[in-house]
Amino acid sequence: MDTMRENQALTAVALGLSGITLVLAGAIAGFFYAYTSSVMRGLDAVSPAHAIVVMQGINATVRNVVFAPAFFGTPVAAVLAGTALLGAGRRGAGLAMFAAVVTYLLGAFLPTFVINVPMNEALAIVTVPGDATEAATLWRDYSSDWTWWNTLRTGFSLLCLVQVGLALFLAGRSTNRALRR
Repeated sequence: MDTMRENQALTAVALGLSGITLVLAGAIAGFFYAYTSSVMRGLDAVSPAHAIVVMQGINATVRNVVFAPAFFGTPVAAVLAGTALLGAGRRGAGLAMFAAVVTYLLGAFLPTFVINVPMNEALAIVTVPGDATEAATLWRDYSSDWTWWNTLRTGFSLLCLVQVGLALFLAGRSTNRALRR
């Protein structure tokens, strides 16, 4: 009886952690998606000199207590959830959760530090060119490359979100099957 209660408790923890992971993965996927679908398009629609200044401001403030849980917490929560799912005997769900970790780390987390952050740091030290043509060239080069990489992060973050959802589905399916016995 104690083993059954322990398994039920571990399953509840695993499902709770999976739910937290789902929210965090959704938040970061939405964050990246918003940049690709609106923020960068909006910046591309204003004068390049203004776009540069605004992006410098965004980059100077984006690392904050609202952003950090989703960006850094997604893989941590997914590892904890995957571990708990495996411990609760939800092998398929645990493996799906670990697939989400790999997807996020390789497709969103890594490109952020290897590509997007260095681009942001380079833009941060730029003095906005007084010449409109120079400013346009600088912004066009930055925006097109940055947006491409951000769109990649968006796609991988959305895939991570789907994998977390799959893990929850599989965990729930396993739980329902166990209840019917």
